[in-house]
Amino acid sequence: MDHLEILESELRLRGFSNETTKSYLSHNKKFLNYINKKPKDIAEADIKIYLNHLIMHNSNSNSTIALVKSALTFYYATILGKKINIKTPKIPKKVPTILTKDEIKKLISSTKNLKHRLLIELLYSSGLRLSEIVNLKLNDLEMEEGIGWVRSGKGSKDRMFILSEKVIKDLKTYLKKHQGDYLFKGRTEKYSPRAIQKLVKEAATRANIKKNVHPHVLRHSFATHLLEDGVDIRYIQALLGHSNLSTTQIYTAVSTSKLKKIKSPLDSM
Repeated sequence: MDHLEILESELRLRGFSNETTKSYLSHNKKFLNYINKKPKDIAEADIKIYLNHLIMHNSNSNSTIALVKSALTFYYATILGKKINIKTPKIPKKVPTILTKDEIKKLISSTKNLKHRLLIELLYSSGLRLSEIVNLKLNDLEMEEGIGWVRSGKGSKDRMFILSEKVIKDLKTYLKKHQGDYLFKGRTEKYSPRAIQKLVKEAATRANIKKNVHPHVLRHSFATHLLEDGVDIRYIQALLGHSNLSTTQIYTAVSTSKLKKIKSPLDSM
């Protein structure tokens, strides 16, 4: 078993997602190709040299550098037991892009294709991740109860999500003509993430929304709108599948409904 097979086996045994596993394997392979050494000969200095190369020559973001560092230290420190202690630039905490409720309505109404509209409705109304909606199966839905289930989601956990009454109505129409294991089928067995990203962007263009709209923006909007409607943040945490409340609390920074009601002192003069 070579080093990448060992790494892959360890990642899967520890329950890492397919996306993280692929990413860690790719970054470790690129690192060894660049440094041209065997894993047993790798030292902390080699990882620093590679990270510095990425920073200086490839214009990578701080978040990408942090991901590469995590991928390399997982293998060399966690698996091989080497002493690795590297600090990388802090990742700036950016406020996520949020659509207003009016923009959500425009996005949905601009989409006439039923399957595409249903995808957008589900991404927003249930707060699903892109990977979760791609893998969603028909038997994961309990329409009579108004809920659905993400099976083995992030962190290998099952979680419940809510189904909008409007979504259930469109689902019943959609399922008259579409059958199969996966709820959304493409040319292959299931819709590709790239195809969903494309249809969301196209819908935003048709709706004349100037913001950078992608599937995760709909998830951000779902959480923010629930918070603005008075839903307890711990319930939102459960619906999003966040293991830590601190991850969910980013939405308290983007919820502007109460701030907008504050009158400027200039207007009271």
